[in-house]
Amino acid sequence: MKLEWLGKHRNFIEGLIQYTNVYSQIYNLQGFHNTSVPCSVAQIQVLEYILENEDKNEKMAEVADRLGVSSSAFSKNVKKMTEKKLLEKYRSNTNRKDIIIKVSPLGKQVYDEYVKSLYEKRFRHTFELLDKIPSQYIDIVSEVLRFNAESINEQIKEYQGSNQVTEETPIQLIRIDD
Repeated sequence: MKLEWLGKHRNFIEGLIQYTNVYSQIYNLQGFHNTSVPCSVAQIQVLEYILENEDKNEKMAEVADRLGVSSSAFSKNVKKMTEKKLLEKYRSNTNRKDIIIKVSPLGKQVYDEYVKSLYEKRFRHTFELLDKIPSQYIDIVSEVLRFNAESINEQIKEYQGSNQVTEETPIQLIRIDD
């Protein structure tokens, strides 16, 4: 059965689905990119974002939101990365609750190793392909991807909100057999 509602965009959506599914398989896999300190892609993204925005001194919740990950998943990665000495935590002098994270010298080294490896394996060819596309079209595709990410994020928030237990919702206990 052909899915008519996808129309002429079927090929694009299929490619997007394939990419996101494959990417999700390696997202939390430690050591996939052969860096001196094993890291997941999720952790590399944290390093990359913080390095790119070093001067902003953003709070952890702001960085998590910008990356499109939950605060709890982000906090878990930051904890692991701090234990690996890839990140350093700081407090704001104006608000002790605000935790600012910075990339350590080791974190910068690991990120450089990652970039050198990944550029040759994937991004050199990706950039060559993108160079064949006029920049306004790349901007449009980027907008499509961002719109879909934001749309899914809103849907997640709605779903989580509709599935929260309230005080009026009776809690049922379910026995766990060993």
